[in-house]
Amino acid sequence: MNITKIKLNTKIITLALATLLIYSCGDSKQETTTEELPDTDTVKAVALNVGGELFSIPSPIQTALLIQKSGVAYDKAILNAGNKNGQYTSDFAKALNLGIYGADLGYVSMYNQTQDALSYLAAVKTLADKLGVSAAFDQQTMTRIKDNISIKDSMLVLVGVAYRASDAYLKTNKRTEISSLILTGGWLESMHFSIIAYNKKPTDEIKYRIAEQKQALTSLIKLISSHNMPDATDLLKELQSLDKIYETVISKYTFVEPTTDEIKKITYINSTTEITINKEQLEKIGEIVASIREKIINSKS
Repeated sequence: MNITKIKLNTKIITLALATLLIYSCGDSKQETTTEELPDTDTVKAVALNVGGELFSIPSPIQTALLIQKSGVAYDKAILNAGNKNGQYTSDFAKALNLGIYGADLGYVSMYNQTQDALSYLAAVKTLADKLGVSAAFDQQTMTRIKDNISIKDSMLVLVGVAYRASDAYLKTNKRTEISSLILTGGWLESMHFSIIAYNKKPTDEIKYRIAEQKQALTSLIKLISSHNMPDATDLLKELQSLDKIYETVISKYTFVEPTTDEIKKITYINSTTEITINKEQLEKIGEIVASIREKIINSKS
């Protein structure tokens, strides 16, 4: 049955990786805006409060970083074509595809694909304008992004800033249903990237990223369900079908006390999570994700 057990000792340094993104290119003479940027958690997980429960969803940029580090080559063909943004007419389709394009923008930025980044930035701006969230992508922000389009670290920070501003705007204006759909689109595209990357170059890290998504999926299902959106009926059914597959993936968490290096002021998380997943489960997850994504990116409404 080809069962694989993945045991991950997180050993994660709890310094904000985004801080490194902000300052890592400080020696570049091209860079003019990085030092003015606020601290950002661009590559960290997104925290969600669903029904009083706190959940965590990996950032699309976090996933793109993992894939790029695995050595998988850039492949524009796996992205949603940027020129398709005009075919999405309903807020439902616009929001989901804005999330997808946001993940695509993070992906192309991670690989320093300047020309493609401009194309996806335009697609993101167009859908943001149509959804009424262009306040997060104002002229100043857009200018800063374009000025730094060839500098990967700055791009990742600026995109993160814009998306957090977009999320805050939607919540302030009580449009959290749109925010939930953007988040879902980004998550699905990240899953799409991970599955393709694993099929091209299997690594335990990417397999673990795919296998560990049950909690994130549960969070998204609860979030979308809480808004009672008529357009989301079919999407919810498909996400629930995906959830059934994840119910068969065995996960065992073992808590180990964190350790702190007082001199370096760094805390290490030593807990481990063991996940048992087989080839058939991975293939089924891939099939369902591909099916959901195809319907979203090919929507004519």
